[in-house]
Parts: sequence; structure tokens; C-alpha cells
Amino acid sequence: MIFETERLIIRPLQTDDREAYYDMMSNPNVMNSIPREPMSRAMSDEHFEIHLKNGNSSDTKVWAIDSKNGDSFIGLAAYLKNDQNEDEIGYRLRELFWGIGYGTEIAKGLIEYGFNSLNIDLITADVYVENIKSVKILDKFFTPIIEFYNPEDKCIDRRYKLTREEWL
Repeated sequence: MIFETERLIIRPLQTDDREAYYDMMSNPNVMNSIPREPMSRAMSDEHFEIHLKNGNSSDTKVWAIDSKNGDSFIGLAAYLKNDQNEDEIGYRLRELFWGIGYGTEIAKGLIEYGFNSLNIDLITADVYVENIKSVKILDKFFTPIIEFYNPEDKCIDRRYKLTREEWL
């Protein structure tokens, strides 16, 4: 286990997460909120293997989220580096688990883990401006600092920041 919240367990990815990972990454509703095209089986498996292999060993840390009520692999939680080499959180949930507060809970958990366990002083988050649900989550914890064109996803993203001092 990496860390836990009230209702969630964040843990390393495991081989048997592959099917649920594909369920999430091939879902147009999930991927449109990024915005990206749904992944084919081959592309999903390729991305999954990269995250499975890298685990905690790189700047990009991607973990599985389980719910404590027994649902396995409800989504992903991550730490990565943004284009300014700053620590950035990321999360993605399977559509089945939308609308019950898990997004807010995982965002808060990632912030606490970053400040308390990873000893980070500044945490960022980027979101597609039309992803209203994630915008509302990030607005609860972070300060928006800039909107910019994201050439990889061909959209306008908003960057948020949060310092350790602001959190405490």
C-alpha cells in the first residue's frame, strides 16, 4: 500500500489490474475529459505495461486506487512532472465510480501524501478547462495560475498550484 484515505486504498499496480485499466482507458466518456481518444486494446496494454514496470522508480508514479468496500481498481492516482519540472498530481476514475466524491477524496489524499511523505513544497495540477467536474475538485484545494494551450491534447488547460505553507 502507498497510502489510504477514508474510503480508498492507493497501491502499486498489479498484473490483474489490466482488464479494469482497459475498461477505463477505452471508455470515451473517461477519455473525453482529458481530452484524448479512447485507447485500443494494444495501446492500453502498452501504457499499462509501462506503468506496471516503472512503479515508483521514476518521476512518474502511477498507482491503482481500490475502494475499501471491496471494489478493486476503480482508477489511477499519480505523481508526475509537468513541463516546468514541477510535481503534478493526476487521477482518473472509471466511469462507474464517478459522482460519489472519490475524485475529491483522491485529490486531497495525493496532496497530503505529497507534502507529508514525499516532502514536496509545491504541488501542481493541470486540467482541461472543459472538464468541469475536475475543475470543481481542484478549485477546492488549489489556486489557478495560468491557462495555456496544451499541444499534446490540442486543448486549453488550466494549471493550479498549492504550496506546503498554503496547505498548512
